[in-house]
Amino acid sequence: MWRCLLLGWLCSLSLVGLAQEFRVTDSAALTQALTRAQDGDTIVLATAVYEGNFTVSHAIHLKGEAGATLDALRQGSALTIAAPKVIVEGLNIRHWGRDLYYHNAGILLQPGADEVLIKGNRLVGDGFGIYGEQLSAPSIMENSISGNGAIYVLDRGDGVFLKHVSAPQVQANHFIFVRDGVYLESVTDSQIHHNQFAKLQYGIHYMYTRGDEASNNQAISVDGGYALMNSQNIFLHHNKVSQARDFGILLNITNDAHIQANIATEVVNPQGSVELGNEGKGIFIYAAQNNRIEANEFSHSDTGISMAMGGEANRLWHNRILANQTQVKYVGEAQLEWSYQGQGNYWSEYQGWDTNGDGVGDIAHRPNDSLDKLFWLYPEAKLLMESPVVLLLRWVERQFQPTGVSGVSDSFPLMGWKTEGDGQ
Repeated sequence: MWRCLLLGWLCSLSLVGLAQEFRVTDSAALTQALTRAQDGDTIVLATAVYEGNFTVSHAIHLKGEAGATLDALRQGSALTIAAPKVIVEGLNIRHWGRDLYYHNAGILLQPGADEVLIKGNRLVGDGFGIYGEQLSAPSIMENSISGNGAIYVLDRGDGVFLKHVSAPQVQANHFIFVRDGVYLESVTDSQIHHNQFAKLQYGIHYMYTRGDEASNNQAISVDGGYALMNSQNIFLHHNKVSQARDFGILLNITNDAHIQANIATEVVNPQGSVELGNEGKGIFIYAAQNNRIEANEFSHSDTGISMAMGGEANRLWHNRILANQTQVKYVGEAQLEWSYQGQGNYWSEYQGWDTNGDGVGDIAHRPNDSLDKLFWLYPEAKLLMESPVVLLLRWVERQFQPTGVSGVSDSFPLMGWKTEGDGQ
């Protein structure tokens, strides 16, 4: 027995010692090297253009020298990975196909391509940037992924598309002109951090996911920043979105999420539509339950916070709602309280006072009173918003603080800004 174990150990050492490095300079040599390479080998691509579709079938390190380029000639996927623990680093990848049904991608991860590392590559093409299904723990780091801005946004591939994947890491990438920057479906425990998104549909799009975390991402000039749909237990914190057209953050049939210390600003419908539902929303809560929304900023948008269709059972406190055209739109019949343990939110239009100096307003704030609802239903009536009669009616309603009516109340409005949540 001991002899067998010793021989096995020596055999393992021999295999490690036999790892080879191949340097290739053209497409034929690359194809041959990929056929010959074994687990642990390295293939270095010299500065050249390698035309065709290539497949990695062993756990190798594929590394490009400056300018090494894979060109798929607009057919299929440029690089297919069919083995675990592959490393792809420093390549330019371009001109793969645009057939989304067949998952044409710059890098196609086949089922079982677990624990791959895709780092420091530059991908430019019409289909998916990186596509993977039924695998675990891929790491996608420091890549630049660009789609085709001339293609209608919904006809583009996503920058990263992952389905039935566990524990992916997507960090420090740049995405532009794709459909969604990162699309996750039936994914668990993803980590999405420090990415940049621009000129695309949604920065991060969650569908049927659980246990995810996203932080320090930035989205600019997008349809929506962060879309959480049919998902659970997502921790979304310290992200930013600006110049979005539809929403900064969307909670759609999503439960038990923690939304903390994000900034959604300048979310404006460029068409200037005043129709209900078409306005830009800092955060849109739709049929979402038991979410904690704290220490965020929703500012300078068409609507700061929009809530509808069963979004009542959520806790909101320590948020900053600043200078939106409409601070809150709540479409529902319940009376909601947006504060927690004697701490509410900061409202830029709050006109109450703080006589005891505890940092909390003495009277409750109602950011969507009955007059606001009238203006939503009849947008043309907004011409009267600043008339003396309307101002008088608002003042009377706020002084008497009516109870038993539908709408949002903040019984403890903050007199100053809160920059971080208390982690409750």
